[in-house]
Amino acid sequence: MGAVLCTAAAASWPTATAAAAGTPSTGVSSAASSYAFAENAQPVDGAKGATDASLLEAGKTYRSSLPKDAKLYYSLHLDAASNAYVSVTAIPRADATLSITDGIRVSVQDVDNHSCSNERARFGAAKSPHPITAWGARTTSPADPVCQGTGTYYVVVERTGTADSSPAAWDLEITATTEPRLKQAGSTSPPKAWNSASPTPVSGAAKHSQGGAGFSRAATVGQGVWSADITPGQTLFYKVPVGWGQQPSATAELGSANGDGHGYAIDALALTLYNPVRADVEDANVGYDGKQKSASLATVPAVDYTNRYAIPDHVNGMRFAGSYYLVVHLAAGVADKFGDGPFRLRLRVGVEGTPQDGPGYEGQSVPGNVFEITAQDRQAAAEGGTADAHATMKAVAAAGIGTGTVVLAVLGVWTVAARRRARAW
Repeated sequence: MGAVLCTAAAASWPTATAAAAGTPSTGVSSAASSYAFAENAQPVDGAKGATDASLLEAGKTYRSSLPKDAKLYYSLHLDAASNAYVSVTAIPRADATLSITDGIRVSVQDVDNHSCSNERARFGAAKSPHPITAWGARTTSPADPVCQGTGTYYVVVERTGTADSSPAAWDLEITATTEPRLKQAGSTSPPKAWNSASPTPVSGAAKHSQGGAGFSRAATVGQGVWSADITPGQTLFYKVPVGWGQQPSATAELGSANGDGHGYAIDALALTLYNPVRADVEDANVGYDGKQKSASLATVPAVDYTNRYAIPDHVNGMRFAGSYYLVVHLAAGVADKFGDGPFRLRLRVGVEGTPQDGPGYEGQSVPGNVFEITAQDRQAAAEGGTADAHATMKAVAAAGIGTGTVVLAVLGVWTVAARRRARAW
């Protein structure tokens, strides 16, 4: 019995490793880019009009598809008190041809076609196929003068760009989250001043932590220096626990190329910070000429509830505590000039400030605990643990493994694999 269970556990490990390394995993079509969709993502079809729109429930993740030149509708049923956030990640085929203006637009509208929010995301100058994320919101704090009250709202998703891009549909991952109102109303003004000085990059020995291939598979990291391998066209996802009153920072460094490559790849290395509802906060891009390069995020404020009343995105987005995401992409065009790699990546992550008490919510977010940081989150961040490893451990437990021998055997395999990966840069 022990031998059979050990074999089953070992069989589940390559799937998690493949997702973390950015190779195709369960639930991702071979035609699509190697994005790891949430395992519990439910299929949903976007409608061509509001009257036929499928309902998106808060706390759930969905998978859909966006044809070229399409405008798709999904619906939400919201109460009068909660803030609601929807994120849409678009994933084109790995061989897609894109223009500099290609991207997606996400808006939230009420039943009278009034716009509650309107956001865009683009692939950028590198024109490299990779996951991009735009978000929408219906907020009661700050209150929207138009979008108020209980009822039906619509999420509208459409492609933007030129006629020169590839005609194939893009896969979509959609999430919906609600934030409860506060027990007691507080200030409705953003902080008048915050520490905007450029942080000193974190130093120290690098620990290996291979980023995940999607938001749901993001590797958990905290303050420190983290190393990984990245290949042209690949996107790595990390999540960083950031408490109330804490201020994150990050720098991504790409190592020198090996071989005789030459030339220049525009916007080769991209680093983006997303908040806990996957709304983009800040990003940085840098070109690559074969020599080591770095991309650093501009300074963002410490997490504060009243940041939501500010206008700039890099302040407005720092409105709640939770797991922030660092997403690193290496443009596919790098391979044309410097080979297929892999290239060495270092990620310097800073989290300044002492965690503070939250503003005091009246209820729970949906899904639960989105805007909280637990002791387990902080431990995983210190160790550089991944969501994949956690999911595999849960799968092992669910399989009914109760013998210490099997658990030790599985842990032994992981330890050997980790030692092999943890090489110096």
